[in-house]
Amino acid sequence: MSIAENLQNIKNTLPENVHLVAVSKTKPVADLLEAYNAGQRIFGENKIQEMTEKWEQMPKDIQWHMIGHVQTNKVKYMAPYVSLIHGVDSLKLLVEINRQAKKWRRVIPCLLQVYIATEESKFGLAHDELLQLIHSEEFKSLENIKIIGLMGMASFTEDADVIRKEFQSLKDIFDYLQPYQLPNCHFQQLSMGMSGDYKIAIECGSTIVRIGSSIFGGS
Repeated sequence: MSIAENLQNIKNTLPENVHLVAVSKTKPVADLLEAYNAGQRIFGENKIQEMTEKWEQMPKDIQWHMIGHVQTNKVKYMAPYVSLIHGVDSLKLLVEINRQAKKWRRVIPCLLQVYIATEESKFGLAHDELLQLIHSEEFKSLENIKIIGLMGMASFTEDADVIRKEFQSLKDIFDYLQPYQLPNCHFQQLSMGMSGDYKIAIECGSTIVRIGSSIFGGS
């Protein structure tokens, strides 16, 4: 099936409150344009340089989401245009995003990445680190970022029970934090679920799913 057909089939399965991020990393601009022409406006990339090159070439009504691990020295390249940074896992990174956003007179929305998987390779904050971060005075002083929710990645496994348990643990943290509001922090969005597990993620309360191979095909 075509990219446009794949997109439509996936959108038909999504509740109205769930946003679809088309994960377009490594894909050529021609593929992204096919998705764009089929109505897709949110694209996710995991390398800032590649995302910036595509941003320069693509229509300007696209929302670009950085879904990969972010190095602080690369933040400046996406600061002018990025719509949402999913994988924020340290105060140091938030401070740099805030600094670069201020240069562009922007407030950059971010998600805090929480470690929920059993694999050691995944990035993210532990529950206690998350609470320590949002309660710190330095965090509260950041005026050019806004935390709008959480992000997490489940273990790479075919065991649906393991995946569901991990997603549910993130939803529990999200529910606990939802009443907590500051000028730069308001928990509204929960980003979890990819091509292989997004239906379980939605069952567990995800509001943003990140889908690549089911739209664009394997690499």
